Amino acid sequence: MVEIDKERLPRHVAIIMDGNGRWATQRGLTRITGHRRGKQSVQEIVETARRLGIPYLSLYAFSTENWLRPREEVAALMRFLRHFLAAELKKMMRNGIRLLAIGNLRRLPREVQTALRQTIEDTRNNTGMTVILAVSYGAREELTEAARAIARKVRRGDIDPEDVDQDLVASHLGTAGVPDPDLLIRTSGEMRISNFLLWQIAYTEIYVTDTLWPDFRKREFLDAVAHFQRRERRFGRTGEQAERERLRAAH
Repeated sequence: MVEIDKERLPRHVAIIMDGNGRWATQRGLTRITGHRRGKQSVQEIVETARRLGIPYLSLYAFSTENWLRPREEVAALMRFLRHFLAAELKKMMRNGIRLLAIGNLRRLPREVQTALRQTIEDTRNNTGMTVILAVSYGAREELTEAARAIARKVRRGDIDPEDVDQDLVASHLGTAGVPDPDLLIRTSGEMRISNFLLWQIAYTEIYVTDTLWPDFRKREFLDAVAHFQRRERRFGRTGEQAERERLRAAH
């Protein structure tokens, strides 16, 4: 059994859920079958994080680049997302889970946009845990949109250019009001960020596992959290300074 220190949980875990297609190909199955199996991993990881007491969980569900995939695969993923929202709403309400979504949601099919908006509205007062779905999301696009929004405010005279700082930029991102991830998990062994939360993960601990997403379940998630807890997070300080800061925060 993996030992988890409940006093040192990551406040926010982000996951790049990769490997559905390879999982299916290795078994002679369709990629769509792999995505269907991956949906079961989503359900188990959300439930595990909620039981642990992790306040925020971000899931990279569909990137801006994923629109380039075959049309039938994209259509299937959109159907899975809509059905997932409908099927999981009662569970989210029962477990106090609030849903948020980030990304260029205007590109989603209208029925998916409607389902997302409705689920976000229905769960907005839940306080047990926040799940952030990154859908039609790309970090470069997010940063570009933030720069445009700030530039418009500067042009109108609402903001002085000298007042543009990191807090202001963060407030114009899709994750405004959400703490930066402490832990980023990537499944399938790929050693890249794939345009995910580039601003937010400046000091995030990264954990890469060879496990493909459909096989990533409770045990694998606990392993990742345990690995995170063995790391020393210094944020540019010395180890001694970081430890003193941690002890001050604990008291």
